[in-house]
Amino acid sequence: MSSEQRLYTFSTETKDLLRKFRLTTSRAKDPQAVIYQINKSTLEIHPASPATTYTSMEDLADDLPDNSPRYILLSYPLQQDSGRLSVPYVMLNYLPPTSSAEPRMLYAGAKELMRNTAEAGRVLEIGDAEEVVGIEGRLRGEE
Repeated sequence: MSSEQRLYTFSTETKDLLRKFRLTTSRAKDPQAVIYQINKSTLEIHPASPATTYTSMEDLADDLPDNSPRYILLSYPLQQDSGRLSVPYVMLNYLPPTSSAEPRMLYAGAKELMRNTAEAGRVLEIGDAEEVVGIEGRLRGEE
């Protein structure tokens, strides 16, 4: 068992929410996103707002804190040049430059555990909310 697994925890409810989100968004026609945070005192990773699933990248960007890291699970339907629909399932590691060192280290330490538990295909690093609004370009590889 890795040290991250002993340090950070997920409730059974959170694990169920992660699995349900991954399975139900794989065929979505609109973007779907959920924000996750770490409770600093218990080191439990949980949804910032369990009932909120974002379908607008602008609304998601508006709800991100200016100076605190978050994880964002994102399922984003893309029409390929061939006409085929793909739905990348990624984790956005939101680390605003104005956040202090302690929370940055806290989130850095749990990043791989969160990615593996959520079963995200890849992790994209983002530094500000505006990058969330333009995420489609990064998902297409147009960075």
